[in-house]
Amino acid sequence: MPAEVWMRTRAFGRLGWPVSEVGYGMWGMGGWTGSDDEESAHALDAAVTAGCNFFDTAWAYGEGRSERLLGALVRRHPDRRLYVATKVPPKNRRWPGRAATSADEVFPEDHVVEYVAKSLGNLGLEAIDVLLLHVWDDSWTAATGWRRAVERLKREGRIRAFGISVNRWEPENVLAALETGLVDSVQVVYNIFDQAPEDVLFPACQRLGIAVIGRVPFDEGSLTGTLSPDSRWPDGDWRNIYFSPAHLAATLPRVERLKHVAADLHLSLPELALRFILSNPAVTTSIPGMRRVQHVAANVNAGSGDRLAPAALASIREHRWDRRPDDRP
Repeated sequence: MPAEVWMRTRAFGRLGWPVSEVGYGMWGMGGWTGSDDEESAHALDAAVTAGCNFFDTAWAYGEGRSERLLGALVRRHPDRRLYVATKVPPKNRRWPGRAATSADEVFPEDHVVEYVAKSLGNLGLEAIDVLLLHVWDDSWTAATGWRRAVERLKREGRIRAFGISVNRWEPENVLAALETGLVDSVQVVYNIFDQAPEDVLFPACQRLGIAVIGRVPFDEGSLTGTLSPDSRWPDGDWRNIYFSPAHLAATLPRVERLKHVAADLHLSLPELALRFILSNPAVTTSIPGMRRVQHVAANVNAGSGDRLAPAALASIREHRWDRRPDDRP
């Protein structure tokens, strides 16, 4: 059976686009150490062959490098409908978004429009399927700049849908924006540890017909089961920041406990992680990073497997780890 036959799709919120349950996160290709453009291209092609049709990038992923890789992929596969999502960086270049900063310092109208033009140039496309703001604080909801930009870009046909990428560990810091009617999708950290989006955000998205893009399915790599107390990365790699010595020490025992759960279900830990996410009907697509062909094969296989039984899901939910913004590395 060809691989593309067994890649499931889900409707992209109220827009109804059929997007693959396993999407493709492209941050690692643009900004992480060890990335190789030729190897990335092979992995991207393998994903298309397997039926993956949703690709997530951002201008900030290598200042356009990841976008250029995605644009080349779209041109190599003119017979496939590939959905392209990218993000506008904050003008002040500060992650995450904070209420202490005004919206006009982060997403004024001219900045959003300017970066859409830059992203379209990198992608080599006439329109972006999903444009997201790369940071957010709900105190910015009433600001007129970003709203005018979104309305203008949709009207001119340069974007087809709009979304917001929610701050890590702040899944409810977007609820006011959702009520504006301008938001078609939300991108949020959702994995076995970070289950908080289930509480309020997911029900709101289901009520409003808003697509959910689940990011960081493997908790930046901990849920692949490959990290150790000695794990380190080259200077400048984000993982050195995220997995500070204290955070890594707190994470590894939790991962070890989950390995036993996976073994009892005859699954690898990454399989367990993806199947948990895709067992939630509120999730439209999950976007693991896949820099190598073998990553693509493993994630597609995990995504095509049977959904977890209620008893297994209940067991996994006991591993929820609620972290506060103040805990952010």
